[in-house]
Amino acid sequence: MSTPIKTVKSSGRPGRSLAVLAVIILALLVTALIQGATAVRLGLDLRGGTSVTLQPRASNDSNKITSEAIDQAVSIIRQRVNSLGVAESEVTAQGSGVNRQIVISVPGESGRRVVDLVGQTAELRFRQVLATGPGVVNPSDTSTAATPAAGVSPEVNSKFASIDCTNATSREGTGSDNPGDTLVACSRDGGTKYILAPAEVLGRDISKAAAGIASQSGNQWIVTLEFNGTGTKNFGTLTSRVTSLGSPMNQVAIVLDGLVVSAPVINEAIPSGNAQISGSFSATEAQDLANVLKYGALPLAFDRGEVQQVSPTLGADQLKAGLLAGFLGLGLVLIYSLLYYRGLGIVTVGSLAVAGGLIYLLFLVLGKAIGFTLTLAGIAGAIVAIGVTADSFIVYFERIRDEAREGRSLRSAVESGWVKARHTIIVADSVSIIAAILLYFFAVGGVRGFAFTLGLTTLVDLLVVFIFTKPLVTVLAKLKFYSSGHPLSGFSAKSIGMKPQSSSVEA
Repeated sequence: MSTPIKTVKSSGRPGRSLAVLAVIILALLVTALIQGATAVRLGLDLRGGTSVTLQPRASNDSNKITSEAIDQAVSIIRQRVNSLGVAESEVTAQGSGVNRQIVISVPGESGRRVVDLVGQTAELRFRQVLATGPGVVNPSDTSTAATPAAGVSPEVNSKFASIDCTNATSREGTGSDNPGDTLVACSRDGGTKYILAPAEVLGRDISKAAAGIASQSGNQWIVTLEFNGTGTKNFGTLTSRVTSLGSPMNQVAIVLDGLVVSAPVINEAIPSGNAQISGSFSATEAQDLANVLKYGALPLAFDRGEVQQVSPTLGADQLKAGLLAGFLGLGLVLIYSLLYYRGLGIVTVGSLAVAGGLIYLLFLVLGKAIGFTLTLAGIAGAIVAIGVTADSFIVYFERIRDEAREGRSLRSAVESGWVKARHTIIVADSVSIIAAILLYFFAVGGVRGFAFTLGLTTLVDLLVVFIFTKPLVTVLAKLKFYSSGHPLSGFSAKSIGMKPQSSSVEA
């Protein structure tokens, strides 16, 4: 006596799932249009870019050029570059020993901005103001003469009187100021010069930094800072002491790389460990400053060396070869699917088309949102994902055939096969995602691009299988062409592998 086959209820409404997919595609399309994203951003190897060599030099006597300092600088520069998004930039040290140079390669037109950003030493100091004066030096005008500061050496007062902050060389900012010295410095715009007391709070005392818009003005960009325990204590002591002093000694200058960004008057003590830097920043300047402060100061200063424009010619040739390989692989998958699964192969074609559309839209949106750029390594990750996607289809289709061989109707086989296949699909895709995550966080350079694209396309595969492939198969199972077992449907007795039942005739 045969065991009756239980009917498996549908796991969901296919129309609802397909509607959700349509909404996702529409949302991505609208987002791309709002962003003005019309083309995928290409990496250094595909569209060229800028390559700059930085020659390290010691920022002061206590910071010597060592292999350890260069390695630390490479790590900090790489973090700063990565903070701008998945831009596929490369930061490497070339040479040997203390003679190594740091080479930064950045794709596209953003190269200059990134190179300027990562080359900053970002030595941040908080110093009490001892004296101020107009930035310009005009001996015939006594109103602009610098008043000597009390308790300051004649050498410092002499330098203060002679410095001309309207001269561009005076506003270059070396980042080599010793925190224990009394400092003569200019403001960023050159309008004011200062004598500043030794630093009491340093950049290493910062635990967090972020760019934002001042709540009071509503349109001024600032950088907010949060100090660690030592910084909170020292900043509280500094602000508490200067509140009772007269101008300009009641000001605390915020000095970045030897230039005064701002010098606010301190009206009350600030024991909370929070501060903000304002200085007529643009949005980009504020974000860049927050990024360099977030990851700490470079242990060395750098002289900019050779600047080269990188040609995309070699990458373009490799791109053509890679795309040809990808299309050939995709074509073979489609041909195999149509020959082996016949009418069911249209599900493979449709699913790959939807996955390709979603991936393209995501590349557009992420290019604007996080700076994602597509490189040869990224294309390789997308090609590998074609195989991952094909595996998902095969697992599901074979489960359906197994259920049909056991005597289920097609509609029942579609549902029971899905219950058994989805666990395998999730586990297989999870392995790819975990591998992509590990590669992304523990690798550098092009490998991170490969990992990011592999992880993204694998997530798209999961999404497509659940809200397009499965619902589409459910819809097709209701059509007579498939449910009747037509020879071209992929569900005929021969396609499924069912043995024809033998019949006997009694005399």
